[in-house]
Amino acid sequence: MDLPNERIPDCTGWRWVTDRGLRLETGGHTLARYQLLISRDLPEVESIIPADDSILLVLRRGAVISAGLRAALEMPLDLRSQTASRLHRIVASYGGKAGPDLAALAERAGLSQQDWIAQHAAAEYRVAFLGFQPGFPYLAGLPEKLRAPRRAEPRVHVPAGSLAIGGPYAGIYPKSGPGGWQIVGVTEAVLFDPRQSSPALFAPGDRVRFEAL
Repeated sequence: MDLPNERIPDCTGWRWVTDRGLRLETGGHTLARYQLLISRDLPEVESIIPADDSILLVLRRGAVISAGLRAALEMPLDLRSQTASRLHRIVASYGGKAGPDLAALAERAGLSQQDWIAQHAAAEYRVAFLGFQPGFPYLAGLPEKLRAPRRAEPRVHVPAGSLAIGGPYAGIYPKSGPGGWQIVGVTEAVLFDPRQSSPALFAPGDRVRFEAL
């Protein structure tokens, strides 16, 4: 049974943001809810876009909310269940000209640069969502000791492949351009290629490990 869109009122957990967009508040369970939604056959949904503590669902033009989608929005999550995900191993060079903020970040953390690098590379990260640039991964799992705020003054030019720290997230710049994250190294991995059938290297839920050169 299909439910007309007007039967789905704004509420604490989810609300309309456009005539076709539903914003779902997910707190710390964004990936679990995202994986549940993409596992369902939801023909009325054009896109499912995870973000920081929320998910945006974009409906197809003229579509109405189905009972199946409503059930998926309200269904309790089984947080013990983890959908199988890809593991990416990213080779990276840390410090030097490629990582101009590393020394200051290591001092802030009370670590030597080598210990900072070791802790960064020892962690396993999970792609929370993509944004900012096409293919830019927001990587959850950065050790708390290594976290640092973004720069007070963004750089005009950050090279493609730069490894970065921004608050609780690690990230990698797919393209060169301006940016305000702290830069600690660089990788030659190609994160976004529009010529490929799946242009972005990463997808939400993927796991990432760094290997220091």
